Amino acid sequence: MAAKWYQNWFNSPYYHILYHQRNDSEAEFFIDNLCEHLQPKPDSTMLDIACGKGRHSIYLNKKGHDVTGIDLSFSSIKHAKQFENDKLHFFQHDMRNLLFINYFDYAFNLFTSFGYFESDRDNINALKSFRKSLKKDGLLVLDYFNSQKILNNLTQKEIKTVKEIDFNISKEVKSGRIIKSIEFDHKNRKHKFQEDVKAFTFNDFEKLFKLSGFKINEYFGNYSLEAFDEKQSDRLIFICSKTDA
Repeated sequence: MAAKWYQNWFNSPYYHILYHQRNDSEAEFFIDNLCEHLQPKPDSTMLDIACGKGRHSIYLNKKGHDVTGIDLSFSSIKHAKQFENDKLHFFQHDMRNLLFINYFDYAFNLFTSFGYFESDRDNINALKSFRKSLKKDGLLVLDYFNSQKILNNLTQKEIKTVKEIDFNISKEVKSGRIIKSIEFDHKNRKHKFQEDVKAFTFNDFEKLFKLSGFKINEYFGNYSLEAFDEKQSDRLIFICSKTDA
């Protein structure tokens, strides 16, 4: 079976080169605001779903919490494992089939690490898997891009030069998905990758959460946790609990 785009792209070193600006200070700013808002107890158990190289997990652990990070990317988990300790662990895993049951106080799915799958069934199965991993009164924090703002301001073509690599980026909307094509030459080789993410709206998430056993408690529009505005906000951040809690 051919690898999916997210398996190829997230395992590539070029992914981390292109998005080098996603730095620790941004992650820490968001986590600081979330923790101030959520007031987690010391030693809370936390799951970082699609953790990448672990920047959010590592910072949550520094704040004193017991953190588990999972990601499908072997290379990202291999990198993250160097930071492991008694209360910080990383595993290569698929978010649709988490093995934890009623274990975590909090589950985080941050920086648009959702909406990759082609079918709504897979997206719902992923959310059900998140739900199963949480304790009865556990909370899910899901951070997505504001698809409406992206659609309204779509830049069809641009070139980003990073570390002397010219990344030719083109974007299009097809069947309700935002598709970004990334092409470049490096070391006498042509490379082509793709990002393909569902343009979920607030209403879409309402339906997905309902079908997977979650209810929306609060939602925000940026990492300062300010109010969500469909036209202006950069992010769409949900805090959800189980419907039967």
